[in-house]
Amino acid sequence: MSSKTIEPNTPEANELVSSKYKKRSQMGEIFYSLRKNKGAMAGFIILALLIIAFFASLFISWESVTAMNAQARFARPSLQRPFGADNFGRDVFLRVIYGSRYTLAIGLGSVTFAAIFGVTAGCFAGYYGGKADDFILRASDVVASIPGMLLGMVVVTVLGQSLQNLIIAVGVQAIPIYLRMTRASIMTVRNHEFVEAARAIGLSHTRIIFTQVLPNGLAPIIVTLTASLGISIIVAASLSFLGFGVPVPQPEWGAIIADSREFARSAPWLMTFPGIFIMLTVLAFNLLGDGLRDALDPKLKKR
Repeated sequence: MSSKTIEPNTPEANELVSSKYKKRSQMGEIFYSLRKNKGAMAGFIILALLIIAFFASLFISWESVTAMNAQARFARPSLQRPFGADNFGRDVFLRVIYGSRYTLAIGLGSVTFAAIFGVTAGCFAGYYGGKADDFILRASDVVASIPGMLLGMVVVTVLGQSLQNLIIAVGVQAIPIYLRMTRASIMTVRNHEFVEAARAIGLSHTRIIFTQVLPNGLAPIIVTLTASLGISIIVAASLSFLGFGVPVPQPEWGAIIADSREFARSAPWLMTFPGIFIMLTVLAFNLLGDGLRDALDPKLKKR
């Protein structure tokens, strides 16, 4: 079967070339770069499976997660119980799936908490400079000088054990990261011509910061936000492992591992499966963060 030959410099040829090399919008270019990045797509797939697990957890009753069965104590993984059963005969698979809601809530909540305070303070520090910049940076240095785990334990001890307080404990230690990243990003943008034009037409400084300066410096902040999700999940799991997480018997992944550590040799599956879920979740956010960094930074885009 013969194919039709298109002559050069004809309307058909010009239309074919324009459709092939059609200029994409900024968002379209970002999504195109992410689709071409195998690591980012792998992160998307893992994250999609985690979201499916989250929605599946909404259909799991609290009674089925905490139900004890003496006859099923330390049951090995099987078709009936894919992840086995713990020392109380509770189904580990249901507990791990149910615990995905805590992991996502802690990760997203702590990052949102840290971003709100860190980005706001970083905007004012980078835009105004001078004494305001010095004061904000010194306060950030004080928070950053305290080891993250120690600061988290202090916050939970003072506020009490709950999901909300764990989110605050994890978020507080991430504030300096967002503050410094935002400050550096704002300082590269604040002297551009469009900022001077906004001042010339009488816009207030606050409006200039949040409508002109910040939107043009969001790229590194978005990358930091995505990458820090994995770190927040690890910190939250570590605090739960040390007994400073959500109160028992709520099946947060770090708490499940903590409850199973004394059975590490006799029943290793109790720690293996929640550990794998933590690893895959952190890996997904890190891969996605690397993909966003490559897509948003023109110097790192693959030609």
